[in-house]
Amino acid sequence: MSMGRGEIMDLSVERMSNGGSGLARCDGMVVFVPGGIAGDRLRVAVTRKKKEYAEARILEVLSPSPFRIKTPCIHLPGCGGCQWQHIDYGAQLAFKKTIVEECMERVAGIKGIPVKDVIPSPREFHYRNKMEFSFSDRKWLPSFQRGDQRDGEGFALGLHVPGTFSKVIDIEECILLPKQGSSILQKIKALVARTGIPVYGLKSHKGFWRFLTLRHSNTFDNWMVNVVTSDEVWGSLDPIAEDLGREFPSISTFVHTINSRKAAIAVGERERVLSGEGYLVDKIGQWTFRVSASSFFQTNTGAAKILYDTVANFAGLTGSEYVLDLYSGTGTIPIYLSDGAAGITGMEINDKAVLDARINCETNRVHNCRFVCGDIKSLLEGIKSKPSVVIIDPPRSGMHKDVAVAIAALQPGRMVYVSCNPATMGRDLALLSSSYEICEIQPVDMFPHTHHVECVVRMKSRLQG
Repeated sequence: MSMGRGEIMDLSVERMSNGGSGLARCDGMVVFVPGGIAGDRLRVAVTRKKKEYAEARILEVLSPSPFRIKTPCIHLPGCGGCQWQHIDYGAQLAFKKTIVEECMERVAGIKGIPVKDVIPSPREFHYRNKMEFSFSDRKWLPSFQRGDQRDGEGFALGLHVPGTFSKVIDIEECILLPKQGSSILQKIKALVARTGIPVYGLKSHKGFWRFLTLRHSNTFDNWMVNVVTSDEVWGSLDPIAEDLGREFPSISTFVHTINSRKAAIAVGERERVLSGEGYLVDKIGQWTFRVSASSFFQTNTGAAKILYDTVANFAGLTGSEYVLDLYSGTGTIPIYLSDGAAGITGMEINDKAVLDARINCETNRVHNCRFVCGDIKSLLEGIKSKPSVVIIDPPRSGMHKDVAVAIAALQPGRMVYVSCNPATMGRDLALLSSSYEICEIQPVDMFPHTHHVECVVRMKSRLQG
């Protein structure tokens, strides 16, 4: 059909897509509408046209979906932190289950897999133990906030506009963080303004202040502040660390990270601890974990316990099994399962994560877990004793196909696959499905108000019955 950029049309949203947008059709052409909800009747303008699909933005909600609600966040629409906050939470869970089912059918080509109802997060708001905020030398204002103001007046410390890395919304309050986090955010913003040192430009790549990461220990209710800058100006952050510590005694450590590269990531080449130990301590279940500035830790502590309990249930350990955990990170899953296994080996490519995993084992007095660092495929080729159970928790991009082949060659009796991306999960499970039966999938909502969903998959060998 003929459809051009800027064309205005009325559409009905049929369902939610894996990317979080509403999916509608116009004369057979799929149209993705960010912010659209299944059941909406919308007036939209086409923003992009491809051969097989188009994208459009909402001009007017002609007839709202029964699942459309008023958002409590003062920064919506416009902020990229929550794509689904305008959707009833129960409907979010139902949509996520459907997305998992559709990815299994369309990506994996496997029908009839039992997908259980999504287990909700214990907290709908204030659930995140980590948030990364970006500095920008230009403040971007959503249309509903502009009034007489113009873009670019003052710097921003906040979150990106959806779909762009050059526009940042200045955040006053984020209701995904524990409440004190927003107060800490505002104080840091004021202290940075007082220094007069320029904020980093996302287009010019000039300036000093780049990112702010706040971490929170759910168990001990204390905070880590990690400020990322483009260079090291000695003494520039010491007064900020001191002022924050006086006003917020719950800030137990302050870290200064240097990232001189253009890459827009909140990690860097080196770190300097200005106060405290440089890490937090948190607990999942009975287990204690050290969380450093750059280490991975599940961002929803309460839901993480549900996730790991599901992994333990699906693993079905009796105390005699040798377990192999791939992409083991800081050792959370091996430690969580350690009571039920004879021995667990974790494989991880990040050397800092492996160090944290070993420290976490010492902290918890766990002696039956070992961790090796290196490329997963190469490490698998060197295995001499075959594991009884394999746990796979790959990054969002999923596994390399050679890793799937190497895992199947080990012929473990049971496997548990953990994924934060239903599309790559479907692809990976298709690679394993000739050797392993997919028994059930349990989704867990780790990220309320986003389209993301975590899944735990139970699998058993077709060869061993």
